[in-house]
Amino acid sequence: MAAKKPVVLYGASGFSGRLAAEYLREFGVPFIAAGRNKTKIQDVLSRVPGIETADYETVQVGSSVDELANLFSGAKVVCNTVGPFIYYGPAVVEAALKAGCHYVDISGEQAWHRQIAECWGEKFASKGLLVAPGTAFMSAPSDAAARVCMETANVDSLEILSMFDGMPTFGSTQTIFAVIQTEGCYLEQNRYKPWVRAKGYEVVVPGYMRTQLALSWGGFPHPVWYKNEPQIANVRSFGGLLNREIMEGVLATEKHFEETIRPLPKAEQERKLAEMANAVQTGTPPRENSRTQRTIDVVVGRGSTDYVQCAVFGTCCYRQTGLLQAYAAHALSLGAQKKVGFASPAAAFGHRELLKVLESFGLSKLKMIS
Repeated sequence: MAAKKPVVLYGASGFSGRLAAEYLREFGVPFIAAGRNKTKIQDVLSRVPGIETADYETVQVGSSVDELANLFSGAKVVCNTVGPFIYYGPAVVEAALKAGCHYVDISGEQAWHRQIAECWGEKFASKGLLVAPGTAFMSAPSDAAARVCMETANVDSLEILSMFDGMPTFGSTQTIFAVIQTEGCYLEQNRYKPWVRAKGYEVVVPGYMRTQLALSWGGFPHPVWYKNEPQIANVRSFGGLLNREIMEGVLATEKHFEETIRPLPKAEQERKLAEMANAVQTGTPPRENSRTQRTIDVVVGRGSTDYVQCAVFGTCCYRQTGLLQAYAAHALSLGAQKKVGFASPAAAFGHRELLKVLESFGLSKLKMIS
């Protein structure tokens, strides 16, 4: 079924999925829009601007490995937008490997990245395939910015901050709550060290007078991406929303979880977290507005005697995610990736290339800070 289309967009009816479809159209990449409900996919994509000019088809598929592998067979790339990935990712990545497809997703859960690196990285590499989770706003632009810092200064330590202004989608909200139960780590002398749970951090953000409240939020993918990078020994990543009220609510939820929910059995933990997430966000937010929904990624690099700082000022984090997914699919369909096996987005597609494509669509711009 997939032989005539190089890309399978799994989760096409979701907020990020429809944006990925929009940008796949921009790149002229034929794709299969797949998910659990064909009618819903068709309804959602019918409202994507210009979709009538795209080369795509919609397919309903179950969630088992065999059903997914059968759909993926004959394609080159699977773009997975269905999270939380610690729950729903394993079947999709296993099916992509079975079908012989490259795999990219929009995940930000460090626990999921560690799982992919440990369980699937070598298996994908042995087949000449790329597995690149986290090809999304959180945290691909900051990954690219970090590599700019690495090429311009003699640094061995990175502090990375990713913040955005806007309302998280249903899927993002589910992930924010799901990740609370996982252990987040930073990198210290190339070893994972656990973050203190349920703790907030005041951060200084270029372009803002007031400090912002950030969280370690499961650790972010960067410590996993740089663990085996010879130049880098230490990585700490923070992030969140440019809305203190929301961040204080998330921090309070983390503290509540540690005090009352963590002692419960794992299944009960997951059920209560899902209920809490549903109470926060149950609908689809409106399309992003570039004049109000801003993003910023800040990277500080330190060495023994050297220092560098840069920031990526942007807008519309979900549109950035859709664009990054489509660009990755476009590059992979042409065989233009730079890595096989487990790799970060910037390592897989080039950090300068990612920054250029985001800037070319007016979604972000890199600035060096003196």
